[in-house]
Amino acid sequence: MVDLKMYDEMAEKLKALAHPHRLCIVKGLIHNACNVTKIQECLELPQSTVSQHLSKLKAAGIIDGDRKGLEICYRVVDQDAVRIVEALFKDVKG
Repeated sequence: MVDLKMYDEMAEKLKALAHPHRLCIVKGLIHNACNVTKIQECLELPQSTVSQHLSKLKAAGIIDGDRKGLEICYRVVDQDAVRIVEALFKDVKG
């Protein structure tokens, strides 16, 4: 019998990554941890929108945040997500 729990977990990761802004956030955070303000400036989105995307990624276990004073510095913690994003962008320059 197949253990569907593993498939459910992977499907949730894929759902979290299946949005252009969240995919961009994860791609950027793979090599550079940063805070909401930097992500907001990069994506040119309102802070509330960026926070919602970060919340979704955090709930999926893809990112985590380290509090430094008043700000939270986000980083990718899920290696499956890293492999997925790197595979998607392996032939993309920049």
